[in-house]
Amino acid sequence: MSVIMGPTLLTLVVILFLQSVDSQLRVGFYRNSCSWVEFIVKDEVRKGFNKDGGVAAGLVRMHFHDCFVRGCDASVLIDSTPTNTAEKDSPANNPSLRGFEVIDNAKARLNSVCKGVVSCADIVAFAARDSVEITEGLGYDVPAGRRDGRVSLASESNTNLPPPTLTVNQLTQFFANKGLTQEEMVTLSGKYLTYSKNICYQCMQKYFNKFVNTGAHTIGRSHCKSFSDRLYKFNGTKSQDPSLNPMYAAQLMKQCPQGNTNPNLVVPMNPASPSITDVGYYNDILKNRGLFTSDQTLLTDPATASQVNQNAINPKFWRNKFAASMVKMGQLGVLTGNAGEIRANCRIINS
Repeated sequence: MSVIMGPTLLTLVVILFLQSVDSQLRVGFYRNSCSWVEFIVKDEVRKGFNKDGGVAAGLVRMHFHDCFVRGCDASVLIDSTPTNTAEKDSPANNPSLRGFEVIDNAKARLNSVCKGVVSCADIVAFAARDSVEITEGLGYDVPAGRRDGRVSLASESNTNLPPPTLTVNQLTQFFANKGLTQEEMVTLSGKYLTYSKNICYQCMQKYFNKFVNTGAHTIGRSHCKSFSDRLYKFNGTKSQDPSLNPMYAAQLMKQCPQGNTNPNLVVPMNPASPSITDVGYYNDILKNRGLFTSDQTLLTDPATASQVNQNAINPKFWRNKFAASMVKMGQLGVLTGNAGEIRANCRIINS
């Protein structure tokens, strides 16, 4: 028999979950060693967001892409060298991943007040939380104490990040391999899997205010090439994906013409509220307006379809689940204690 928890009970579960986090990570980790860390990171996120509203989506996506490859160790920040292509330059991350300058600025300020104390991995985790909060999502406490990894390989991004073409069963297994449940997969899909590339954010937002509303796919945008097969060559034919709303498909075809070769052409994940963390993503799926196959496929399974419906009708319920799922994801494969290092420059491994 399944049990459905109301928002109040779920809030208590979130609090208890946060308190039971791996003892090596803890809320307030820097209380005595660098008490200003979260204020400084939040300030830099706000500055970045004021310059480019799309950077919030980029920072949440950065955290996701960091944690799914080698764990949450800031390996996604490391620059490539003449002898190694790093994660950030893999096809999954380049050119869509962004927000690196926010992390750099936060690290520079932290180096001036508590040098060698705060890891880049923790800065990424704090910045993701602040990005959710600044886009009207639920704020949550971030357990800290991560250390930075010393390895970054582009090849590992290609095998550890879920492509937008996966079916619900494939997505479920993909997340299970990372220790995340199917419900957490649906919850995080409402926020992660659809973040992408930067163009004139204000221009895009102004244009799409005419249209309607999104969970990771609740803020951000995507390159046309990530979903164009659904418009022009679904399953190797010239027909459209039959699960795609015809009016929405027509709109996308205008924005992403067939044969277009512009690699920077992008569309909002959630046209009606591209800068807000909300449940519009789930409402879009119910209207067959999911941008990716991995979005719309959530309706093909009774369990995930039920979760989509539940999230759509109860925003507070989803926000609490999302906060708990973010905390859990932020613990994947973390380095703690004497493992790894505290990078002086987030882009470069210490000598």
